[in-house]
Amino acid sequence: MPLTEPHDHHSSAEEPVVGVPGAGEDAPTPVEPEPTLPEPVRQRIVTLTAAVLPGLPADEVPVPLRRVAKFAPNRRARLGAPAIAAQLTADPLFRQRVTARVLADAGDLGAAVVEGTAPAAADPVEVAALAYLARPRGWRELIEASGEAVRAEADSAVVAELVREAEQRAARAEHDRAVARVEAEKLRDELARVREELGQLREEARQLARTLRETQARERKATELLATERGRAARAAADADAELRRARARLAEAEAAAGVARASAKEARSVDDARLWLLLETIGQAAVGLRRELALDPVDKLPADFVADAFADQPGTAPAGPATRARDTDDPARLDQLLALPRAHLVVDGYNVTKRGFGEMSLEQQRKRLITGLGGIAAQTGDEVTVVFDGAERIHGLPPAPRGVRVLFSRKGETADELIRRLVRAEPAGRPVVVVSSDREVADGVRRHGAYPLGADSLLRRLARS
Repeated sequence: MPLTEPHDHHSSAEEPVVGVPGAGEDAPTPVEPEPTLPEPVRQRIVTLTAAVLPGLPADEVPVPLRRVAKFAPNRRARLGAPAIAAQLTADPLFRQRVTARVLADAGDLGAAVVEGTAPAAADPVEVAALAYLARPRGWRELIEASGEAVRAEADSAVVAELVREAEQRAARAEHDRAVARVEAEKLRDELARVREELGQLREEARQLARTLRETQARERKATELLATERGRAARAAADADAELRRARARLAEAEAAAGVARASAKEARSVDDARLWLLLETIGQAAVGLRRELALDPVDKLPADFVADAFADQPGTAPAGPATRARDTDDPARLDQLLALPRAHLVVDGYNVTKRGFGEMSLEQQRKRLITGLGGIAAQTGDEVTVVFDGAERIHGLPPAPRGVRVLFSRKGETADELIRRLVRAEPAGRPVVVVSSDREVADGVRRHGAYPLGADSLLRRLARS
């Protein structure tokens, strides 16, 4: 291609080179068109010109290239290429000035090109570029040879690329064959495994078919047995219905006989009630006569009052009465049953109950709440109620106890447990005494003396219900 692509300029061929020996002849030569330059040659010519352009005197630089000469080296060849190519084609004098400097920089290679020869080891692109600038005798042949060399290199590069692609395809094909062999091995292994599983499945299917036939045979037998049993069940149901009718007839007869018996029992009970009333009346008259005979005056103190006044430390007498009156139970309803007994005495282990039921309160609030609740029980039942607290000295400033409630504090050297046991021992044999405490030692001690021990929970539930 021409050096200048945008323009179609023609210049004198074989122009003499200023300052270059043997650069041309004095006789004029006919004008020939610019040769078509290979692209690498054209780019090399522009690069050589751009490299020497800043070294030219300012008056020797054509006006269109003065601005390009100020560019940075990398931008000069890239951005100023069209202007440089056009100026080299249109201005032979400028080309001669550039050639002089390029040949000086090229050294021996430049001298060889000026003489019209090209070293075998030289770059054909560089030789063609220098030949275009210097234009020695036979420069067009040098450019043509360079073009052929460039085209040969391009063809060689294409062939090399084709060879590389062929090698890559061969490598991929070999890899694909290896992968295919591996996959084929896997498939053969998978096929063997599937065949083995298929054999197992066939064996299992045969076993299942045999099991199914056996199950169906058993099902037929079971169906036959079921039909037989249904017939038996129908007969049994008919027999049961007949027996039920006979039982109902006997039940009606028994109910009639029971009605007659109840009427007879009612008459007999009326007679017994009359006899019992007569006996109780006789006992009451005998008791009045005995009281009159013994001259017993009414008392205003109970046994627990003597214990409260004396606070004696002597051990009590032997347990009075058999232990058969003791009953150990935690049933909350049991407390109501015991308090319903005539002349019952309720003894409460105070702090044992309060700390279990409302221990988050202060001791004063605990005592007040318990005593108030016990006052309600005393008012409802009419029973004697005694509550015992631990205390080295009697606490002063207590509110008055409710009617029917006795409040005791143990003295120094004595615990509330010991005071409770003395209260129980002071009671006469036969009187029901109920002791409320969750202390195991207190319960065991009062049980030996014939009292009824109950847990603190029974009293707390009774107070919650009040």
